[in-house]
Amino acid sequence: MMKIERFEVNPFQENCYIVSDETGEGIIIDCGAFYEEERRAVVEYVRDNGISLKHLISTHAHIDHNFGNNTIYEQFGLKPEVHAADEPLMGKLAEQALMFCNYRLGYEMPPVGRFLTEADTINFGTHTLSIINTPGHTPGSVFYYCKEEKVAFSGDTLFRMSIGRTDFELGSYKDIMESLKALPNKLPDDTTILPGHGPRTTMAAERQSNPYLRQ
Repeated sequence: MMKIERFEVNPFQENCYIVSDETGEGIIIDCGAFYEEERRAVVEYVRDNGISLKHLISTHAHIDHNFGNNTIYEQFGLKPEVHAADEPLMGKLAEQALMFCNYRLGYEMPPVGRFLTEADTINFGTHTLSIINTPGHTPGSVFYYCKEEKVAFSGDTLFRMSIGRTDFELGSYKDIMESLKALPNKLPDDTTILPGHGPRTTMAAERQSNPYLRQ
């Protein structure tokens, strides 16, 4: 059974998730830890729980979901993994920090370890996450979906009763609406949705009440 720990981090209140199972292996999803106490809390949780980290993955290449990648690289030797379509944005994380929060990064970001496609999987312990392409918020936005646990990490594509913005660089309202339209055929109603910001929800609740999924 998966254990999921959520850390709400950085000025954008982004959700960073540490996911592990009974084998002691685990992954980090969207390490946006910005402040030193946030970075320390993530590292201490991993070490205190004896987690052997196998992957550092991002749902997309915006800076608020990647602020802490350097800490994970320095402490655990993991390079970030992100969808290939977000390669241009991943190379502009420092520019994004200046643009979005007038902050100049005082550190180097690690290189991307693997550019993902929908054909790839994320494996740790006894669990496998599949990748569902959901372009729109960014070209390479994805869901990470664990079928056996009925859990999907939605990044900034789908929030509780809302969706991600599409007015940032390379965003597309048309694409995100196409991605959302396809979701009910890919995720059962009893799937728990863990978004990049805000509280969890379910696919059933979003399909029934989210105005963007009802269009």
